[in-house]
Amino acid sequence: MTPNQFRKLTLALPDTEERTHHHHPDFRLHGQSFATMGYPDAACSMLILTPEQQAEFMHDRPVVFSPAAGAWGRQESTLIALAKATSAILRPAIAAAHQNALASLASKKKPHRKLQ
Repeated sequence: MTPNQFRKLTLALPDTEERTHHHHPDFRLHGQSFATMGYPDAACSMLILTPEQQAEFMHDRPVVFSPAAGAWGRQESTLIALAKATSAILRPAIAAAHQNALASLASKKKPHRKLQ
């Protein structure tokens, strides 16, 4: 998998746009970031996955997926070794990160109830 192939897979998802964050291309759904390219280096990319998703992908493909360093990795940030990945491996992980962004946006739109 090359960075450009990762970009194409990610941009193929509905309403996804590419921006730049801290000098790295990132991918967003209505402003909600869910993927970054070139982090921590050009050979990697990163997805925002739930801890459960991260554990599952790391279990199934430990040479492809690993947690980011420190608290970021313990919470959501999952690194991808692009050279060891294929589109068949990454497509479900990218889709999961996209779906997580959608769920996060939906939870932010819920109206606040006034306490009586």
